[in-house]
Amino acid sequence: MSSDEKLSMGSLFQNKVIRTILLSVFFLQIGIWVRNYSILLYVIEKTDGNPIAVSMISVAEYAPIFLFSFIGGTFADRWRPKKTMIWCDLLSALSVFIVLLTLFFGSWKVIFFATLFSSILSQFSQPSGMKLFKLHVPERLVQMGMSVYQTVFALFMILGPVIGTFVYQEFGILAAIAIMGVAFLLSAAALLLLPADQVSSESRPATTLVQEMKAGFRYVWSSKPLTLLGACFAAAGLGVGLTQPLGVFIITERLGLPKENLQWLMAAFGIGMVLGGGVALALSRKATPQILLSIGMAASAIGFVGIGWSTVFGVTLAFEFFAGLLMPCIHIGINTMILQNTEESFIGRVNGIMNPLFIGTTVISMSLSGWLKSNISITLIFEAAAILMIIGILTMVPLFKKGAVPQEVQKES
Repeated sequence: MSSDEKLSMGSLFQNKVIRTILLSVFFLQIGIWVRNYSILLYVIEKTDGNPIAVSMISVAEYAPIFLFSFIGGTFADRWRPKKTMIWCDLLSALSVFIVLLTLFFGSWKVIFFATLFSSILSQFSQPSGMKLFKLHVPERLVQMGMSVYQTVFALFMILGPVIGTFVYQEFGILAAIAIMGVAFLLSAAALLLLPADQVSSESRPATTLVQEMKAGFRYVWSSKPLTLLGACFAAAGLGVGLTQPLGVFIITERLGLPKENLQWLMAAFGIGMVLGGGVALALSRKATPQILLSIGMAASAIGFVGIGWSTVFGVTLAFEFFAGLLMPCIHIGINTMILQNTEESFIGRVNGIMNPLFIGTTVISMSLSGWLKSNISITLIFEAAAILMIIGILTMVPLFKKGAVPQEVQKES
């Protein structure tokens, strides 16, 4: 590592906001993954694998993104970010402990409430964290900070299922719920280290919630970078949704292997993401976020084509790993572009529009993938997903010359 790189990494971790948010995210990820897998295994055990009951876990996890993402983002723009994040973690912990008490005296079905309530609160907390990045992190460190932030998430994609499964199998659901609550409390305690919320001396104009929501949509529509990013989101969501339910058919039909081998595809992708955090960190020093996003989407397109065509297990694993390796570039590019092209007062609402846009298009194409699988070959479906990724890249072309140049590029020039 060169002296300039050491200096940049040193500057990154000297930033109190970045250190604190990373510590909070660490505790939150422990709580979330213990929650996801413990509740999943518990419901499977209680219902003897009832598919409707199991699917309700995903509904409780993802439905709040549609119903509360934009509302949460709007309130996040109104409220103080530090205070909002702390209260969200405290309320998540409280809800978990209420569920714990209810399990002693009432129905086990209340377990769904833990997932639903904490998922709702995350729609208020996550945009507040983005606002803190905008307020307290110098622009030259934003992309690098997002790289480290994304690496933590990638690491838990590998460790999270292991931790969640271990906790449930070794200690049971009551201990798992208690661990969730403690993890949320530790996250709230970490957030106390953040700088105090800035209170503007200027009085805010009196506006209603609906007026602020409308202003959020107008803001995105009037911003060319955000509008193009939304189109890119939609194309990427459609591509991801087409392929997500079909992994098991890649294993059983294209490779002729037992369905249990699907776990190795997921592991290859996850390991690629963990290592890809370092790759993205290196690329983020030289590339604009538009280029990072395009690199990640191009890698996904290549991965889709390779996975769709391959009939050799090792080759399929290699394409999964390659796609995972550059997947962090997508997340880092998106978050950096949002921060660079959005005023602090609109961060929450912009997030509240972009996230449901991606999830919504993903769900739409997921609902179509089974029908498509019944009518055309799985190879063609994966090729169509790759084309959608290329379309997403093409929507970003007008912005390639307009992005902020990273600090290291500025120095070299």
